[in-house]
Amino acid sequence: MSDLLHAFPTVCEQTLRALARYPSRTAFSWPGGSLTYSGATELIGRIQKVFMQLSLPPGTRVAFLTANRADTWCAGVAAQLSRLAITWLHPLGSLDDQLFQIEDSEAQVLVIDADTFRDRGGDLSARTPNLKAIFTLGAAGYGIDLLAGVVAMGTATPRCLASADDIATLNYTGGTTGKSKGALRHHREYGGFANAILTDFEIPDTPRYLAVAPISHVAGTKVLPTLIRGGTVHMLKGFDPGAIFKTIERERINFTLFVPTMIYVLLDHPELDKTDLSSLELLLYGASAMSPSRLVEGIERIGPVFSQLYGQTECYPVSVLRKGDHDPKTPELFLSCGFPIAACDVKILDDGDHEVKTGEPGEICVRAAHVMSQYWKRPEQTEETLKNGWLHTGDIARADERGYMFILDRKKDMIVSGGFNIFPREIEDVLSQHADVAMVAVVGVPDDKWGEAVTAVVVAREGARPNADELINLVKMRKGSAHAPKHIKFVNELPMTGVGKVDKKMLKAGFWAGRDRMVG
Repeated sequence: MSDLLHAFPTVCEQTLRALARYPSRTAFSWPGGSLTYSGATELIGRIQKVFMQLSLPPGTRVAFLTANRADTWCAGVAAQLSRLAITWLHPLGSLDDQLFQIEDSEAQVLVIDADTFRDRGGDLSARTPNLKAIFTLGAAGYGIDLLAGVVAMGTATPRCLASADDIATLNYTGGTTGKSKGALRHHREYGGFANAILTDFEIPDTPRYLAVAPISHVAGTKVLPTLIRGGTVHMLKGFDPGAIFKTIERERINFTLFVPTMIYVLLDHPELDKTDLSSLELLLYGASAMSPSRLVEGIERIGPVFSQLYGQTECYPVSVLRKGDHDPKTPELFLSCGFPIAACDVKILDDGDHEVKTGEPGEICVRAAHVMSQYWKRPEQTEETLKNGWLHTGDIARADERGYMFILDRKKDMIVSGGFNIFPREIEDVLSQHADVAMVAVVGVPDDKWGEAVTAVVVAREGARPNADELINLVKMRKGSAHAPKHIKFVNELPMTGVGKVDKKMLKAGFWAGRDRMVG
């Protein structure tokens, strides 16, 4: 009976249904081209025909390295229809990271966007001799040109051959707390994500969605919901503020997704106040916390369109902080990661998996149909993370009496200083509210006296010169002396991972090299 309760059509089947409903509408648009719903269906069918000729066993992983483009997205659907599993290589990842993922996932097929990644694709193909096939989109001097092969296929009707038990995706974690891990989902775990998004996120009725962040990651989870609603996905290949402003104005974009660092750049751009952004209804942001002062600025200058998403590779989505929760009169909610979505059972649990009292810290734990099945080839970490039937997110949070969750920090980022357990996020939340602070990250560094010394790494707002003692005293006043940074370090920028999170591993590793610039 439980299998029936969690039964969904496969995501690739949902995609074919959505495309069939609005054949003449524009499904995808990009600078210089577009593709209708019926055109996307035809392209998927032709690519599926190419994949089927390989006669690969079900579950074979197909690795993709691509910028935002419609044909590679369609190729991913074609692979899943053919009972193959897809694994997206991060477009901003290093060669070593991408080689690791191909090897770890045991991918047999590699699909390269030759327009953007011709050279990197050449490096990958030269160093992965065990691949059964390499396809390029466009001629590249290596591999088979998939676009040319599709033309040779003639017409084709896509067919869903996949079942609930087939592997659908193998998505790799960002690796912020260790080696990247593959989160595996069968179609049964993958099938409900679009409904979960459409139920709890305030997606416009007919979305005109601008995909700027990589569709290989969270931005890609908004493509199918857009198509189910009969909308259009407008794709840009990179973060270009000028192109973003022009596209929003020209195409009357009503929905997009950015990480906070992108929003900061847009707020500081001279074109912002010259651009008509009145069509925007929803601006989703996530991956990391956003500065409350910059959020207020965004609401004032762009409009009451901001909504925060929360989830992780192992389960997305988990919660959402909706537009109505972004009220400058109640800024304390800006620090919340939102309210659990209807499709998730979410509790704050202690180390013994008992629910903590309201307001007390514990780990966010989740049960949902769209939680991953396992970490690929990592049974011990799977058992630890999915202990007692709950996904243990590793995020320490407290919940208020209404159920809104406030993340204190990653469990592994907790600082033990002078015998106190300190969560960096609490200090970052205080410092980010200072008018002179653009971005901040707090880490613990080895210290003979304290065990770990609380250290704040600060990026100043443009034109501002924050005073270190003032920042230290601000934390001392708000959180007490144990939380007050022992050191403040000013930098021009923070190291970021490919998914827009501050790379604290890199911060810690390189910290002592800059000790001479320490203040405090």
